[in-house]
Amino acid sequence: MARHATKVTRKTHRDTATRTEHDCIGTFEVPAKAYWGIHTARALENFQVSNIPDSTHPQLIKAYATVKKACVTANEELGLIPGVQAGAIRQACMEIENGRWMNQFPVDVFQGGAGTSTNMNVNEVIANRALELAGHSKGDYEFIHPNDDVNKSQSTNDTYPAACKLALIDALGPLAQSADKLAHAFHRLADRHINDVTVGRTQLQDAVPMTYGQEFHAFASFLKSDVAAFEALVPRLAVLNLGATAIGTGICANPEFRTSAIRHLAQMTGLPITAAPDPIAAVTDMSVYVAVSSAVKNLAIHLKKAADDLRLLNSGPQAGFNDINVPARQAGSSIMPGKVNPVVPECVNQCVFSVFGMDTTVQWACAEGQLQLNAFDPVIIHALLSGMELISRAMDVFRDECVNGITINAEVGRRYAESTPSIAASLNEALGYEDAMMIAKEAESSGRTVREVAGERTSIPAEKLDELLDPIALSRRLGQTCRERKQRGGGRRQSKQSR
Repeated sequence: MARHATKVTRKTHRDTATRTEHDCIGTFEVPAKAYWGIHTARALENFQVSNIPDSTHPQLIKAYATVKKACVTANEELGLIPGVQAGAIRQACMEIENGRWMNQFPVDVFQGGAGTSTNMNVNEVIANRALELAGHSKGDYEFIHPNDDVNKSQSTNDTYPAACKLALIDALGPLAQSADKLAHAFHRLADRHINDVTVGRTQLQDAVPMTYGQEFHAFASFLKSDVAAFEALVPRLAVLNLGATAIGTGICANPEFRTSAIRHLAQMTGLPITAAPDPIAAVTDMSVYVAVSSAVKNLAIHLKKAADDLRLLNSGPQAGFNDINVPARQAGSSIMPGKVNPVVPECVNQCVFSVFGMDTTVQWACAEGQLQLNAFDPVIIHALLSGMELISRAMDVFRDECVNGITINAEVGRRYAESTPSIAASLNEALGYEDAMMIAKEAESSGRTVREVAGERTSIPAEKLDELLDPIALSRRLGQTCRERKQRGGGRRQSKQSR
């Protein structure tokens, strides 16, 4: 089929000059200075929904350019695209990878077509920029065509998910870094308070002694497990389906393209890129998106746990726990002078709630694929990238504006630890559960400590009682010191380039 050049129509004012492009529906006047073309123009008319453009997620656009660069290199290697055209296309892709032309990706993130509008947009921008680089005018599609050349051997249904997965790998990096930095902040806080005792609580009731260090260290341990979960996602996200085209049968693609494109993409990114073993299954398999969403949600749950606990421990100062003090950041009331609220943990909680909404969106979208395609990748990637960015910023604020400034009320904590009736559990072995229970009940009803009551009601020597009821010793029965064990080596494999 012959390829058609685009007719450029010059109008009176330079900014209103247009070029006429055509598609299967008809013709359309496209701004002459735009790098995008008719397919993008149609999408701009059809999807005026959120006013959030694809360029809001530069990871996605850069990743798509990397995918297109690998594909054109494979096509050139196979003799399917001449070197001059391939070189210009590759150079255009590299410019986009480096952050140029982001304003040329205006399609709404909420779009029908399983990402076709975004793929067409990418094809058009790369083609028209490549034409400029080769000394041709925008729209001169006889020389470089968006579909026949930039999209050769490809479909939206294999390239869009590939770009999405590479974008998620890139987004996991900053997310893991923020989680790791917050974990270290909790570690530092824990290390400062390894010898300061307080009382543990279960069901919001007094339990047995622990140290503040142990309490803060637990938050760090949660975050470390989240970082490990993110690292484990990378190899799964690196399983791509290039060359499978429309439904996984490889129609319109050279049989050798799949192997070549995967190899070049692995070399370009430094990632463990592999081809999906079942191309047809891979087109509709959304499980890795579910896994990413679940990992981010699990992180959010851990952040909610930390934020909620800090709010409780900070409650008071007269009618609450008054265990700790979170930094005072602003006045807490327009009517109650001097009231200060834990606004940063509250902000973190609201970000967490948004991530819970993200997960619900992803679960529904992943479950809605019918027959040979899931059409809802666009909302999946938008929800995931938005949620990951939000929770990453929330962790940075949490660390800088709250955790780094927390102080404890050591005397309050020690009083709680020494006066809790539950400390009588340490007498079970010496006295038995029933007698220890009676001591605990008397201590609670009389307002005295278990140590005082046990000293009166038992024949256990004072020195032994002091040993049995030492809150520091009780908190370290398993030898915890709350100090971080430094890990050497390892870490998430980084790509060779910043897309």
